[in-house]
Amino acid sequence: MTLSIRNQLPGTVTAIQPGEAMATVKIRLGGGQDLTAAITLESVRDLGLSEGSAVRALVKSTEVSLATAPIDRVSIRNQLPGTVTDIAAGAAMATVKISIDGGSVTSAITKESATDLGLSTGSAVVALIKSTEVALATA
Repeated sequence: MTLSIRNQLPGTVTAIQPGEAMATVKIRLGGGQDLTAAITLESVRDLGLSEGSAVRALVKSTEVSLATAPIDRVSIRNQLPGTVTDIAAGAAMATVKISIDGGSVTSAITKESATDLGLSTGSAVVALIKSTEVALATA
């Protein structure tokens, strides 16, 4: 299946913490970073997830925010450090490609945000992704 979601990060489930209706699923990405997904318990069952399961974390580029340094005391679970490899700016929006250990992530942000952050090729950034915005697919 081909998807329009640009960010497709392969990884392995390292832990599942079930709740009443939702579960948090910890994933170790290929570059060694940890990622958390918050998905329904039904999805955990339907996907047959358990520790050691191979998965692909899917994140729309519009759901990837950027910071120029790690942020403490924030509810966003996923902070992936990386380096800007390309910026394509239009009249209103910018697409920022980021190299992370073991892969890459794309973020779609406003052109104004890219300017305010002073982004350019080679800039150090942190990709911020809410766990509720991470979908999982079995690999």
